[in-house]
Amino acid sequence: MSEISFDDFMAVDIRVGTITRAEDFPEARKPAIKLWVDFGDEIGEKKSSAQITAHYSPDALVGKQVIGVVNFPPRQIGPVRSEVLILGLHDAEGGVVLVRPDHPVANGERLC
Repeated sequence: MSEISFDDFMAVDIRVGTITRAEDFPEARKPAIKLWVDFGDEIGEKKSSAQITAHYSPDALVGKQVIGVVNFPPRQIGPVRSEVLILGLHDAEGGVVLVRPDHPVANGERLC
């Protein structure tokens, strides 16, 4: 694994946001959920597509805080323009578990 500098790390803008809306994404090639995430006044609401259906349903996600990279360029995923990369980890069964704060924090707070 190659090392990066602290400046390289700081170039990745990782923030916390709250899911305001979530919907099934049947048009996706792999099972996914469309998300709308509020990253606070500075960044606003961003859309994303996440392959997290193994452990999450749209209804259960609304109101949950997640961690996302907000400075990647947008990516077109079928009919959805994904504006943020929501972070997750694969579990032993291959499903994705969301990276989330264990206490509420203000939307838009940057990872430090």
